[in-house]
Amino acid sequence: MSIDVRPSPDAATYLATDQLVWFGEVTEADAEHLRLGLPEDQRFVVDLPDGPDDLHSGIYGVRPMELVLPGGDLVPIAGLTWVGVHPDARRRGVLTAMITDHLARTHDAGVAISALHASEASIYGRFGYGLAVLTHQVDLGRGTTFTAPHLEDEIAGITTHLVTMAAPGVPERMRACQLAVAGDFPGTIIGTADFFALLARETPEELRDKEPRRVLFARRDGEDVGFVGLRRSHKWDNARPSGTVTVGSFCGGPAARLALARRVVDLDLMGSTKLENLGADDPLLAWVGGPRGTGDLKTWDSTWIRLVDLEAAWALRGYEDDCDVVVEVEDRHAPWNAGRWRLTASSGSGSASRTDAPADVTLDVAVLGAGYLGRPVAGLLRAGLVAEHRPGAYAELARALRTSLAPEPSIGF
Repeated sequence: MSIDVRPSPDAATYLATDQLVWFGEVTEADAEHLRLGLPEDQRFVVDLPDGPDDLHSGIYGVRPMELVLPGGDLVPIAGLTWVGVHPDARRRGVLTAMITDHLARTHDAGVAISALHASEASIYGRFGYGLAVLTHQVDLGRGTTFTAPHLEDEIAGITTHLVTMAAPGVPERMRACQLAVAGDFPGTIIGTADFFALLARETPEELRDKEPRRVLFARRDGEDVGFVGLRRSHKWDNARPSGTVTVGSFCGGPAARLALARRVVDLDLMGSTKLENLGADDPLLAWVGGPRGTGDLKTWDSTWIRLVDLEAAWALRGYEDDCDVVVEVEDRHAPWNAGRWRLTASSGSGSASRTDAPADVTLDVAVLGAGYLGRPVAGLLRAGLVAEHRPGAYAELARALRTSLAPEPSIGF
């Protein structure tokens, strides 16, 4: 059965379908979140002939966003989000139809890359998305010491300032700061001005027994050079203050991050600090002496990357090592990518071209997505996810993809 995917005809039914799929508390602010979260022309739906009368059988949306690539270039991407299938329409091909539709629309629009945050990690690999970025969640005690002797002179001129995230002008300052430093942190994803406004919005329901989200800015000579979002929660233990401050993604160079880190572990009435989104090579782990310098460390998946147009995407990023490998690419859902490609990298630049030469390597397009931002993927050969026909060919490809530092996690979207 062919499944038709079409633009959403009305926001109310789209929103009601999302509320059913995600079964959260329904609030009057949900419609405003939809308005800020997704442009009207980037909402898509499926209605099966025998599907529910009052809701859609499936929905998905796309946020226009930008991604920093290895080499520092900022490129447009399609941020896949709001994906949901009605409980009565599961196991009927709705999700496959929607992802296939998304890839075709993205390709037709000339956008080479799709990205997402996966609610369930087992779903998206089969559609060609590769796990491209890891993130750490770290717990630290009050007054944790950060040791960075060669940053002390630079940090001396940085001050920190705590403001409410929803205050006028703050979302705009956050976005401007992220744009200013993003080129040094490949993997960073930057949303539109509306997306930052959405980050700052909180409903009365979300604020029950909580303080509003705050932003701690790092400033030098009157200019923002970094920031981090946070929220404190009260707790008293044996008549002693032992609250927790939960901290989001750090933005800024190493000195700005150090100034921010030292401040968030020394807030009054707090006993511990939970850092929710640190990259695999974040300097904070070195500042505390390694993983055992933390109270607890957990690792999660952050950004998943899908090469929608392999030829265009390969040429967009920079490369720290050379390669010349013929790759047989398997891609069921974007057939224009499937087949044999000669993938080269030389003097920092890459190119992909069709070839009839014998394949050195066979792999699914998800493998290229997993390595696209620089995360090491050499182990996927040992894991049996890659077939190598010329000894050493996959190691050559994996070295070219890899960057000296792991890619930056992104803010959830």
